[in-house]
Amino acid sequence: MSWYVVYTKPKWEKKVAERLTEMGVVAYCPLIAKISQWSDRKKKVMVPLFNSYIFVQIADKDRSQVFDIPGAIRYLFWLGKPAVVKDIEIEAIQNWLSAPETFEIAIETWRKGDKIVLDSGPFIDQEAIVQEVKQSHYLLVLESLGCVLKVDKKQL
Repeated sequence: MSWYVVYTKPKWEKKVAERLTEMGVVAYCPLIAKISQWSDRKKKVMVPLFNSYIFVQIADKDRSQVFDIPGAIRYLFWLGKPAVVKDIEIEAIQNWLSAPETFEIAIETWRKGDKIVLDSGPFIDQEAIVQEVKQSHYLLVLESLGCVLKVDKKQL
């Protein structure tokens, strides 16, 4: 079975994933911890990594079952077909989210446009292009995963 990307109503990602799981469909909504601040307090909340997107692993013939759940809008399409996400890409996201929050990065010579291969962390052996170099962080484009990674400079 393939992994597909389902577009949901805004702020419905967790609800749709829960209901699909209850229905027997393998659904994955990657979550990250975020500190939200209100006028009277701060609270750590789990928010979706990708706004309005979840991943479902379902047989091609059963894809229409997803729309039995309120909040599921449509599939994400690529070149006229539903976008298929590789298992290795789902595993890379899961590894990244399960890894410790701090990584020591001791490379000071990166420049915008450099092509690099990451040698530690959850994206080990992934090729990346340095998109931005700031005083506090780097932005790396992981083309194989189609995402941008922000790497904080902890100690250089």
